[in-house]
Amino acid sequence: MAKQRCLGVGFLVFSLCLFQCNMITFAILDPLDFLALQSIRKALHDLPGSNFFASWDFTSDPCNFAGVYCDSDKVISLNLGDPRAGSPGLTGRVDAAIGKLSALAEFSIVPGRVYGPLPQSISQLKNLRFLAISRNFISGGIPATLGHLRNLRTLDLSYNQLAGEIPRSIGTLPELTNLILCHNHISGSVPQFLSQSLTRLDLKHNSLTGSLAPSSLPPSLQYLSLAWNKLSGSVDRALNRLDQLNYLDLSLNQFTGSIPGRIFTFPITNLQLQRNQFTGSVEPVDQVTIPTVDLSFNSFSGRISPLFSTVQNLYLNNNRFTGEVPASFVDRLLAASIQILYLQHNFLTGIQINPTADIPLSSSLCLQYNCMVPPVHTPCPFRSGKQITRPTSQCNEWKG
Repeated sequence: MAKQRCLGVGFLVFSLCLFQCNMITFAILDPLDFLALQSIRKALHDLPGSNFFASWDFTSDPCNFAGVYCDSDKVISLNLGDPRAGSPGLTGRVDAAIGKLSALAEFSIVPGRVYGPLPQSISQLKNLRFLAISRNFISGGIPATLGHLRNLRTLDLSYNQLAGEIPRSIGTLPELTNLILCHNHISGSVPQFLSQSLTRLDLKHNSLTGSLAPSSLPPSLQYLSLAWNKLSGSVDRALNRLDQLNYLDLSLNQFTGSIPGRIFTFPITNLQLQRNQFTGSVEPVDQVTIPTVDLSFNSFSGRISPLFSTVQNLYLNNNRFTGEVPASFVDRLLAASIQILYLQHNFLTGIQINPTADIPLSSSLCLQYNCMVPPVHTPCPFRSGKQITRPTSQCNEWKG
């Protein structure tokens, strides 16, 4: 009997210990975070072919869920969806309960079909440093309250259905390093950015209008793309300050005026200024070492600077350049140092090249529709048209 009583007490102690251990296991996460994750899970679903949420069993520790990372009893990082290339992603909405994860520093959703507006409650995440929900169907406006996230460094809402203006409060974020809002339906003007650590600004493929204030962009920028908008006005003073740029794309806008010659000394690897309304001469201050320069479809005029002869891919077509092509271009073209040299649709009057010159197969030269008969016949892009030479009347008018 005593032995049985002893066994009974031992079993009770073991059971109590097991119960307590289980309680500890399930009580690791802060209750508010636990409930927030449940609400977030209910609002989102795997698309066919995705099983991201298979591990989200709320009878176990949520800190072991796929995409959930904890520090002590708080969720600090939430990366929703299978990040592997080709994953179908998720669908549903971002639940307002996201704002209850008070320690969250990183929040991302992989490309998929998540729709609806961004909840205002995201602005409650005072520790948030990284917010990325790209290539989904997020709609509505960008909440102005995101300006409350004073620790935010990266904001990527690209490839969505966002509309309205970029809130001025976004420009006041002191730690902002990367702002990527491309491929949306955003309108209005480009706000002034106060962050001195902003290195990447990508606003291409929107409906932005207005001009760039000289001090609107910080000199810390290394990547700037404003292409495919409706921006206008001069950029001379704004660009002069951006001497850290390694990528610049202002193409397909309505910018006017001249461009600063010192821009060609910046550490840029790709310069895209095509299809604007730029005017005036183009005068680099030193030999240009930028691999690709596209100034096509503008109204630049004057002579072509020989300092461009070191560019590998040079697009000067569809402008108003005059005079002869510098001899240094011919030398580098024949040496296969220039891969693309497009000079068509200008008012050029000559190029010193032997008609029997053997242009390397790796190089492309187009001279048609200028005020000269091209001494060499080379294949041009189809969109250049069929006319070889510009009508004499146009050339005489331009000279006059």
